[in-house]
Amino acid sequence: MKELASVVSARVSDYNAKNYYVQFEGKTFELNPSDKIKSLNIGQEIPVFIYTNQKNQAKATLDFPKSRQNTYGWAEVTQVRHDLGVFLDIGLPDKDMVLSMDELPSETGLWPKKGDKLYVKLSVDRKDRQWANLADSVVVQSLTSKVKGNEKRWVNQVKKARVYQNKLNGSHLITEDYYLAFIHPSEWEVEPRLGEEVEARVIGIGQNGNLNLSLKPRAFEVINDDAEMIYQVLKRTPEGFLPYNDKSDPNDIRSAFNISKAQFKRALGHLMKTQRIEQNEDGITLKDK
Repeated sequence: MKELASVVSARVSDYNAKNYYVQFEGKTFELNPSDKIKSLNIGQEIPVFIYTNQKNQAKATLDFPKSRQNTYGWAEVTQVRHDLGVFLDIGLPDKDMVLSMDELPSETGLWPKKGDKLYVKLSVDRKDRQWANLADSVVVQSLTSKVKGNEKRWVNQVKKARVYQNKLNGSHLITEDYYLAFIHPSEWEVEPRLGEEVEARVIGIGQNGNLNLSLKPRAFEVINDDAEMIYQVLKRTPEGFLPYNDKSDPNDIRSAFNISKAQFKRALGHLMKTQRIEQNEDGITLKDK
């Protein structure tokens, strides 16, 4: 039935103490319990979403899911099966929809995980099986905004965004406030997976009006991480002292801290600026030890 997974006008055909039943094109569907059901009359026409549940029973509901035929909505991943695809919760009590592995990245490491969300519509095949289908870039562009105005206003803002497409040129995302976004492979340490939500920093505006994002920290944040590491090592020493300073041999620094001498010197500068250490010709010492 081509109208499965969509909203139709059905006729109330029967009821008992527990359930109402509706008919559409000669087929009977059991109506799910709903707060919207108060009193229905035999012969009354009502709009319902029709589908078949996990047990292949014909069901109808007054609570329309956002994802339907020709209508897209966000759906949460509930299960991953590498021989089939991923199961998605679209809001039905007794049916999760499958997104086929054919629509997922060839690299299974980029597949969504449980709890991730995908922007999908529904479709029905010749065997009346219901499937979820990913939104393509044309659909996404129709619902998102392009950035306008001063680029500087956007730079260094932190945005939550969700991956809707993985391509060789990078990750394509939708921000939580519905702007198009993009992360080039040079701006991540690990490629974000399809459906994953990330927090990323705006580093510029693309020619097509999308936000260019980065998952890498800013330089001073990297310095702070190195400084914090050195500070914690100092705190664990009995005397709060380490025999290294900005004159130490680069190989000794690399062996002790696994960072370059340039990183070490920047970290020391940060720690001295924040009054946490002192440096002399013998090494570095905690000020609050």
